[in-house]
Amino acid sequence: MWGMIATWRMALEGVTKGCDLLKENGDAGDAIETAIKEVEDFPFYKSVGYGGLPNEEMEVELDAAYMDGTTFDLGAVAAVKDFANPISIARRLSKEKVNNLLVGEGAEKFAHKEGFERKNMLTDRAKIHYKNRVKEVQELELKPYSGHDTVGMVALDSNVHMTAATSTSGLFMKKKGRVGDSPISGSGFYVDSEIGGASATGLGEDLMKGCISYEIVRLMGEGMHPQEACETAVNKLDKELIRRRGKAGDLSLIAMNNKGEWGCATNIEGFSFVVATEKEAPTVYLVTRDENGKNHFEVASKEWMDNYMATRTAPLVEK
Repeated sequence: MWGMIATWRMALEGVTKGCDLLKENGDAGDAIETAIKEVEDFPFYKSVGYGGLPNEEMEVELDAAYMDGTTFDLGAVAAVKDFANPISIARRLSKEKVNNLLVGEGAEKFAHKEGFERKNMLTDRAKIHYKNRVKEVQELELKPYSGHDTVGMVALDSNVHMTAATSTSGLFMKKKGRVGDSPISGSGFYVDSEIGGASATGLGEDLMKGCISYEIVRLMGEGMHPQEACETAVNKLDKELIRRRGKAGDLSLIAMNNKGEWGCATNIEGFSFVVATEKEAPTVYLVTRDENGKNHFEVASKEWMDNYMATRTAPLVEK
């Protein structure tokens, strides 16, 4: 049995490529890096990699992480500028005995020394998004931070080797140097090949308050199905944040166990995810959540899929 699960529709093409490797008895590490790179390289996905939305100083700072569920090797980078594929830098760092999480200039020096591709990650399209948002904040009193869709994935290969990975440009117009949950083990991601893995997307500042990816893996280890584990963890953190702070930010989690069973839970409307297994071709699901905290899935229609891509690739005009 093999499989992959990932946050958001934007992961579909990457998951498809990753699964092409898994079908041929490929390694979960290679599959997940290939899949994430596909998302990082596509300029129209504005919350990951090339074309990612910039911070308040109009700089693109990227975060990424990689974890091996068999060895517990992990690597992560945060606030990296001008490198094409932060996921590959993170995976390379996972091979080090120490210095596994590098940030900013230190991460960039490591990447340069290791020969990773330098690239200006700020596109003209992202500049237009930035300038339009500055005007919207001033004129409409909108919050600047909308647009923080991390791509997070879990992969399982036929040798029961599991990996988890994330990549994001973080909050749109964030403070320079801000880091969310994505590169933080246990919050943005966690995987154990003897149990399963999980990954998160949403408001990092709130996701970190629950170490929620680790919690989902822990619950699966106690015998919960991935769906039950996701709903239990998300609903508990959502309720606890509301009780203690009056509100909860966006919390969306995906998970897969080492049998290829999967689950997803969210506290928002409009969440989508991609899943593929030996028995199911790469499929986009849309999620709705009822008043009891139960999540329900439906396969995205062709109309929804067409509209998704048309919206993201439509020409932009500076306001």
